[in-house]
Amino acid sequence: MPWKVFGDKLLDLCECHAEKIAEQWYKSVSTNSRTPSYHSLPKEACLPQVVFFYKNLKDLYFTTDSYQQVLKLLERIRYAEDAYARGIPLHEALYALIIMRRHIWLYAEVQATFNAASEMYQAVESINRTLLLFDYATYIVAQKYCEMTK
Repeated sequence: MPWKVFGDKLLDLCECHAEKIAEQWYKSVSTNSRTPSYHSLPKEACLPQVVFFYKNLKDLYFTTDSYQQVLKLLERIRYAEDAYARGIPLHEALYALIIMRRHIWLYAEVQATFNAASEMYQAVESINRTLLLFDYATYIVAQKYCEMTK
């Protein structure tokens, strides 16, 4: 599995630099026009969940039942519940996840994690696997919101 080798490299970077990546995420989410509910939230209220998610992404990436692992992680950090309790609309909570995903790749790109042409296939496979994890997270958060609004 060539994506596994590249995935290790990417996820090690993510784990080791989780705080830096989360800081960049916070700068984006606290100023993005699509996430106005986050603009007034203090950094301390947002960063612990995001840092924990980034630090544990490797466990999600290589598990055989990634859906269940994503579910457990989101339940542990209470992402949906906390966003809902803060009055963050679902579409903004989901867009914040999209920004989380994007910042993994932005940070990796800045660090020149994948710069050789031979790593292109590995990068694509790794991106696809990471997208799947965030797709699961998006579904789970939307499902939790529906449960909480009933």
